[in-house]
Amino acid sequence: MKNTFTASLLLLAALLDGGLAQAQSASKAAPKAKAAPATSAVASDVLRYVNPNIGTAHSRWFFYTPAAVPYGMAKLAPSTNGHYGNASGWEAVGYDTRQNSIEGFVHFHEWQVGGVSFMPTTGELRVKPGDLDGPATGYRSRFDRKNQVAEPGYYKVLLDDYNITAELTATKRVGFHRYTFPQSEQAHILLDIGNKQGESSEVTDASIRMLDATHFEGFVSTYPKYVQNYDPAGKVNMYFFGEISRAPASVGAFTAAGVQPNTQTAQGKGAGLVLNYQTAKNEKVELKVGLSYTSTANAKANLQAEAATLSFDQARAQAQATWRRELGKLAVEGPDEASKTKFYTGLFHALLGRGIASDVNGAYPRHAGQVGQLPKPAAGQPKAEFINTDAIWGGYWNLTQLWALSYPEWYGSFVNTQLQVYKDRGWFGDGLANSQYVSGVGTNMVGLAVAAAYQVGIRNYDVNLAYQAVRANELNWRNRAFGSGKMDNKAFVERGYVPFRDEYKEYKGEWFKTDSTGAYFANSHTLEYSYSAFAAAQMAKALNKPADYAQLLKLSNGWKQIYNPQTKLMQPKLADGSFAPKFDPSEPWRGFQEGNALQYTFFVPQNPAGLIDAIGKTRFNSRLDSIFTVSEKNGFGGGKEIDAFAGIKSIYNHGNQPNLHISWLFNFSGQPWLTQKWTRRICDEFYGTEPIHGYGYGQDEDQGQLGSWYVITALGLFDVKGFTDARPIVQLSSPVFRRATIALAGQKKLVIEAPAASKTNCYIQSAQFNGKPLANCWLYRDELMQGGKLVFVMGSQPNKAWGTKVPPPSAQ
Repeated sequence: MKNTFTASLLLLAALLDGGLAQAQSASKAAPKAKAAPATSAVASDVLRYVNPNIGTAHSRWFFYTPAAVPYGMAKLAPSTNGHYGNASGWEAVGYDTRQNSIEGFVHFHEWQVGGVSFMPTTGELRVKPGDLDGPATGYRSRFDRKNQVAEPGYYKVLLDDYNITAELTATKRVGFHRYTFPQSEQAHILLDIGNKQGESSEVTDASIRMLDATHFEGFVSTYPKYVQNYDPAGKVNMYFFGEISRAPASVGAFTAAGVQPNTQTAQGKGAGLVLNYQTAKNEKVELKVGLSYTSTANAKANLQAEAATLSFDQARAQAQATWRRELGKLAVEGPDEASKTKFYTGLFHALLGRGIASDVNGAYPRHAGQVGQLPKPAAGQPKAEFINTDAIWGGYWNLTQLWALSYPEWYGSFVNTQLQVYKDRGWFGDGLANSQYVSGVGTNMVGLAVAAAYQVGIRNYDVNLAYQAVRANELNWRNRAFGSGKMDNKAFVERGYVPFRDEYKEYKGEWFKTDSTGAYFANSHTLEYSYSAFAAAQMAKALNKPADYAQLLKLSNGWKQIYNPQTKLMQPKLADGSFAPKFDPSEPWRGFQEGNALQYTFFVPQNPAGLIDAIGKTRFNSRLDSIFTVSEKNGFGGGKEIDAFAGIKSIYNHGNQPNLHISWLFNFSGQPWLTQKWTRRICDEFYGTEPIHGYGYGQDEDQGQLGSWYVITALGLFDVKGFTDARPIVQLSSPVFRRATIALAGQKKLVIEAPAASKTNCYIQSAQFNGKPLANCWLYRDELMQGGKLVFVMGSQPNKAWGTKVPPPSAQ
């Protein structure tokens, strides 16, 4: 159960004074994780530790796509409820472990992008998917999860109503299907393209046609909810070109108006084709489907380049070899099998989250259905892909740190994508769907992520252009595109904080309004803009822009304007400089996006020392420790409530981005043993190995962010400041595994050893790096990235002397 509003109020007084006993008494027992189910014996090595079924209750559209390769465009998955769509644009939809019928196998799964569903059937022809509570009302089929196999790069299931075995795999841009039929005079494959899928909203146009006996092509155009909200002139187009292993006996078409037998083309909403067969027992029909966001010609070119001669089994072997290579860049050892499953499943989701949108020839989707061409990389630079991405909001505490550690090519692709959008449209876009702005949070932290990429040495782009774009993101507001976020940037730049507008909760029908005078989410915006201003300031300093540096550094202290020294909390402030009345620190949303004042008060990652001084070190440590003591009783989030926002009323919410750095702050406040204690307990208790208890209980895993947090924290490496310092640092904490071998960016290797590490032995007694004792709980990142060996001596009791000599830098 989650903390109630009343319970939060009772806790508040205790927390403000660090009163632990009262806080403890107001909470309930934490859930315990169970062992993960065994994966298929076909999987070997690292793949056996990936369980794609973890966290599949209330999971997002792009979360469950096992038949894919890292960062693939082709992300094939079964759908239990995708055709129901998504009224709010972001909610859970697609595959849910609590549902027991499949309505199709869908090719496109990205943030605001979904479409092209195939389904094999037998018997009477049905062309509607039917209802979850009545599978016989349509073509969907019941299934038993004991007959389901989900592995990285491969999916298999028995469709009980038809006795058909369906298998899926993929290359980067090509989806593969293999359907094994029973003996049947009425076997069908439905190519259902004209209906909404997942987050895509209504189909505005669609077309599919047979080109000859074994080839087809088509497209789908959609107008997703977040495109409607943030980029109304935009649209999302999906194209495909398919090849069938066996010609059908006949072909029919269907649309929203009904079925047209012996017709080989279909257009408009509800469009699709049905391929009709007579099959012998165990007869197989295979399909290869090339995908593109730019044209059917490029979909065909993608298929020919990646899969012209590839069989299904070869594609599966190739996909799984790719997963072994990419997952294997982080090799962990030790007896804790459940933690290995959490680790590699989290890494799987991190590498699956964002997907390429560019074709093999470099074509990429521009705004409103246009097509662009990516520039060729400079000599010696890696090729950058154009990618679709959910907002990077919070990604600096997980994804970008993981990318910078071992996957720099994908950090480079993220930066180059954003710079291409900046060149095309004049502004970064926090979230992108085929170049359409789909932020969803109304802010924009891309400048911070780009500045951090520069600081860690990822520079396969025009650095001067990058700084121009970063500066514009932090300081400009004139003619700013609504979808690029930060519509209150004028107020922040001129005042140093964003004024709170209480009436903007709902203003003339617009919820949570933001404009040049202020915002309903004024406090979270002030904190975020202060942090990103710091990142831009450091980049300005590195590029010898002293005037920009001074202005941006001043803005980075905007948090001080909304900090109330009486309550020692961040409090909404009005335009006249007074604090807003009727302030309830545990009330979510009022001034704080997806959180409350208790959570957001710790959002000063650019200057932890300044925040600690403002609160007072003793009070800071006592309050923060009390928060975690209470939160542990509630699973460090929303308890067992299956809801993405279950934890936003709580005092700590690991299920959402604004809190993800907080457990690491003790390293800055002189008590690093508490960072060791709480990061380890979050790893052990918030994260699970079950379909329902995966990332909390049905909470919001934004394209691999929570999984990435587990991975880097389990290694014992993290940066509160998100690598935004001029010389970035890495803070250290309790490693989960006894040994980890990391393939670093730059072809170097880092070994982390903690021979005695266990749930009990979670405290660092001493440490060495390359044979030299470490007195501090941090290192400069450039030293760590040279590789070598980091060794921890672990124990069951904290060594309160270790790691306290010099706190991590927090200079302004």
